[in-house]
Order: sequence, then C-alpha cells, then structure tokens
Amino acid sequence: MRHLPTRTTRTSRRGVIGAVMAGLLCAAGTTAPAVADSPAPAHAVTPQSGNGLALTPPMGFNNWNSTHCRAEFDQSMVKGIADIFVEKGLKDAGYQYVNLDDCWAKPQRNADGKLEADPQRFPDGIKAVADYVHSKGLKIGIYTSAGTKTCDSVGLPGALGHEYSDAQQFADWGIDYLKYDNCNNQGVDARKRYTTMRDALAATGRPIVYSICEWGENKPWEWAGELGNLWRTTGDINDSWGSMLSIMKQNLPLAAAAGPGRWNDPDMLEVGNGGMTDTEYRTHFSMWSIMAAPLLIGSDLRKASAETFEILSNHEVVAVDQDPLGKQGTVLSSTGGRWVVAKEMRDGSRAVALFNETGGAQRIATTAAELGLPQAGGYTMRDLWEHRSYNTAGTVAATVPAHGTVLLRVSADDKWAAHPPAVELGLEPSPLIEAGRTATLTTTVTGLGRTPAREVSALLTGPSGWRVRALSPSAAPALPTGRSLTTRWQVTAPAGTPTGAYDLTLGARYRSPAGTRVRSTVPFRAHVVVAPPAGDGYLSDLPRLSATNGWGPVEKDTSNGESGAGDGNPLTIGGTVFTKGLGVHADSAVEFYTGGACRTVTAQVGVDDEKGTKGTVAFEIWADGTKAASTGVLTNAMPALPVTADVSGARVVRLVVTDGGDGVDSDHADWADLRITC
Repeated sequence: MRHLPTRTTRTSRRGVIGAVMAGLLCAAGTTAPAVADSPAPAHAVTPQSGNGLALTPPMGFNNWNSTHCRAEFDQSMVKGIADIFVEKGLKDAGYQYVNLDDCWAKPQRNADGKLEADPQRFPDGIKAVADYVHSKGLKIGIYTSAGTKTCDSVGLPGALGHEYSDAQQFADWGIDYLKYDNCNNQGVDARKRYTTMRDALAATGRPIVYSICEWGENKPWEWAGELGNLWRTTGDINDSWGSMLSIMKQNLPLAAAAGPGRWNDPDMLEVGNGGMTDTEYRTHFSMWSIMAAPLLIGSDLRKASAETFEILSNHEVVAVDQDPLGKQGTVLSSTGGRWVVAKEMRDGSRAVALFNETGGAQRIATTAAELGLPQAGGYTMRDLWEHRSYNTAGTVAATVPAHGTVLLRVSADDKWAAHPPAVELGLEPSPLIEAGRTATLTTTVTGLGRTPAREVSALLTGPSGWRVRALSPSAAPALPTGRSLTTRWQVTAPAGTPTGAYDLTLGARYRSPAGTRVRSTVPFRAHVVVAPPAGDGYLSDLPRLSATNGWGPVEKDTSNGESGAGDGNPLTIGGTVFTKGLGVHADSAVEFYTGGACRTVTAQVGVDDEKGTKGTVAFEIWADGTKAASTGVLTNAMPALPVTADVSGARVVRLVVTDGGDGVDSDHADWADLRITC
C-alpha cells in the first residue's frame, strides 16, 4: 500500500491500484503478461517457509514512511542509516536490515531486460551500497511489486513476468530481504504471483527473507506461511493514533498464523515521525512487540530525538518481540477500551500489555491465573518501561494513562521475595474541571504484593498555580495485599485558565519489608472545560475534549480530505452540501464536554461524496457511557440520514464512526449540520 505524494486523494491501496491502472491495465482486451520469465526449475525448490530465515520477527529500517519518493532517499541516506545503527546501539539491540523501498530504480529496464538503479539516487549502484551495509555487519533489503509496475505514480518496473531474472539480480547484488508489493498486478491470482517469486528466490541459492505485501486482501495468513517469511495483514499505516489503532485491531486476531519463520506484518513503525505523542509511540512499540510483529523503523533516524532512540532501543521490550518461542500475543479482554494482551514466553513467563485505548486514565487488571501461570506463593512482575521488578500475590493491575500501555513480564519463580511489593495507583473519576471552580478527586493506593508496603504516603501534584489539598488522610502505616489507602482531594484550576488538557501526577512513596524505598507515579490529564452556552448551537463549534481519527485529523466544517490538516472539501452527502459539521475517517471518536446541561444532539450523517462510490460507515452518539443513538451501515449511494440523540444529564458526548464491518477503505464520514440544544 502506498501513499502517492502526487495524488490528491488517498485512503487505500485499492484506490492507488485503480488510479495507476485506469485505462491502462484493466482495459478490455488487455492481455496479462507471462507470470514468470523462465519456467520453474526441474529440481525441487525449498519452500520459503522452510528456508531457516526470520526465526524471530525481522528488525530493521525502511525509508518509506519518512521519505516516500522524495530526493532525500539516496545512497547517502542509506549508508547514514547503517552508520546510525552501529553508533546509536540499534545494531546491538537487534536491528539488522536496512531496507530500500520504492523509487530506487530507473523507470525502464535496460536493453537486456535488467533493472538498473536510479543514477541520481544511487550513482554507485545497489551492489556498492549493499557492500557498505554488509561491512557494518548489517543486512540490506530491496523492494519491487508483483505487478507490471511498482506502486509509485511514476510507474517503475515491477517483477511480474521477470521474477527469475530479478531474483537472480537481487542475489547478485547481495540482497538479504525482499519486500514484494501488490500494485499493477493485472488481476493475476495472488497466490500464483507470490509463489512464482518464492520459487525464483529459492532458485538463486541465496538466503533472502521474503516479505509478502499484498495488504491482507486475500487473507494471506491462511496461505502465505507456505511461501514467505512475513505477510502484510492490513493496508498502509500512517503516522496517527487512529491508523495505528485500527491496524493493531485488525492484526491482533491473527495470532494463530504466526510462528518462527512466518509472521503477521501489521506494517512499519511510525515511532519518531511526529504525528503521535511519546506515550502513543511507546504503545505502538509495545503492541507491535507483543504481537511478534516485524520491527521496521519508519522514521528518519538522522533527525530522531533522544526519546525516539530510547523507545526503539529498549532491550527488554525488544526481547518480548524476539522471544524464540515465536508466539504472537492474544487478547484476554478488551472491555470499554481496556485491553489485556498476553504472550507466552519461552522461559515460561508471560508478557502482558495493559493497553488503554481511551482518552482518560483507566484501571486495567488481570491475574496470574488468567495469564496461564501456575499457582505459586508469589510472582515477580517486571515493568519493561520502568525497568523495575516487584512482587505480587497474583493480581496484575495498573492505572494506565490515556493512550498508554504498561508492558509487564510476569513469572512464577522462587525469587519474588527479593523484590519490593507492587502497589497500584488509582484515580476516580477522570477529572473535568471548570476554571475557577473546585472539583473533588478520589485516589487510591492499593497493595498488590505478597509482602506489605510500609509507611505509605500519597501525593497529588498539579500545574503551577493550581490548588491541590487533601480532604482525607494521605498516609497509612502499612498496606497488606488487597488493602487500599483512599484519599479525597480538592483541586482548583485558577480562574481564567484556558480550556484544554493539563498534566497532573499521582504518586506514592513506601518501604518494602527489607527497608527499600520505593516511589511509584502515574501521570494523568485533567481537562479544563467550559459549560456550553444555553440554547441551540453547533456542537462542532464547541472545544473538543479529545479526537481520534483513522486517517488525518478531524476537520471542522469540511470533509476529511486527505492526511493533512485543512485539505478537506465542503461537506457533501448525496449531492447535498452542508456548511457546518465535522469531517472524519473511520475509525473515529470525538468527545465534547456538555456538563449535564444539554438535552439533544442532531445531525445529518453519511459518507462524503469525495470518495465516489466507495466507503461504508456506521455512526454512534454516546452520552457518558450509554449509547444514545446509532445508525446501520451507510454507503456512499445513500443520501444524508438524520439522527437524533437524547443526551440529557450527560457530562460528555462522544461521536463515534466505525468502519461498517468491512475495513476502513475510503471511509470518509460526515457529521453534517451537527447541532446541540442546551
């Protein structure tokens, strides 16, 4: 799947194929080329799934997410990435492959039908670059498509009909990894095309990791394990929370297909590209690791921050991804956006991700028994981001910040008593504070350890100028297993504080029975809000508490458009144009503070006309935790549908758009004429 910078519309690979092939490859009477440039060899070839490669998920770099086909993608960049792998410790962390994506080649083959490197980008040729990467103790990957042309709009030569020649050329250059895309495929059966390249790679005799990139269109998890080492399960990722979340949800149910040498691939990492927060990037990295996904860095490491390198080189998190047992994590629960995903490890321990999909801090919990661990006197619980170990009597729980993930490794061992007891910090409710007015918050510190936490104290801190005062005791002499210190706090944001999110921290200090001092903290956000004005108005004009979107930002008074802010068009459903509302892309959720003062939300909803005949979505309106209205599945062929929801008494109204059950392709959705009565 490819984002084409020269195009003005983009949501899915299918859209790209249609644009590139229109009038050319799908015209009546077009004859598909031969599937291979030479017959299969008479001798048996080794199936790629049995090539002994990628026994743990491949780790490395791919330039596409950070450079696309811009001029900065060249041999200097590729060599520089190899240097950074060594200098910044990424090689030591396990990263091996420096992979080239589209646009490395000249637009035409030479007179002998061979591929040639773009002389502007790679004046020394691909073999020279491969030799440099190999000199660093690293490996190199390359890209082509299982079609007549690659995915970029320039239309560079693909491998369909040239599989054996191209595979041998890659081998001669010293290539170690092939990403094989799906554009301009002439309608040839996917299994046939990918089988031919499997055989061609095997015929070279060179070990080349085979990455099948057919976007999950033909359920490759059901058949690609016999052909390749990894296969894309979804369309392209983009650097947004909504995109990452949607892809994660598509990939999680496929755990049974993964194993050593054969991996589900939910696409490259966006960590460090700037479209998400560091908290969201840690979630991205945590969830890809617990899903045993390939870890292919997609950011420009020449410009990466120290925090980006810290996330990418976390050896303890990488070890979860690279565990030789080769299990993909499975979902134990996902109620209300509170996810527990567990992965069995070779040493008998369990990696567990407590992932918070929602926009506010949430308590997420499981137990050692639910994780499949044997009964034991105590358990060791290692926090892989904090790099600290605790003992627990069996409860595994944490209050997880919005969009955050607590990644743990839990084991039943006889060394649990060497670690201090775990405590869980809790906060109820999620703070919504009107400036100049006082809100009351309740916090808890709960003992989870087999041993008690002693001399426990709780502390709540807010931004400079905020008043925070304990209304009940904030200390306890000891917290045995399951006992809690509950404290009520009075929190006041100064009058005139602008609306928005503000950081607070809940902390606890205590001692272990051996005297070890421990400090634990959990960050969370309080939202300074303003009550909506009385009367009728446009909900889209109110400040948002939070917004997530499947592609690009939520747009006010225009359609979703593309990936950039402000690139939408007038809201148009079934030919009717609306001047006010929100343009979103499934999966999407937008929250507004209504303060219990509003009664009704109304809208005209549907798929925006900018996607032609594509797109299927469903709309929901939630009043606090209750679904107040919903539509069935709507398509682009339908006119705008009126929807009304009773939101009486709700403090928060949440607008949700789902994908209609068929994936997010072209799901541009409009909340048109979006009104609220207060």
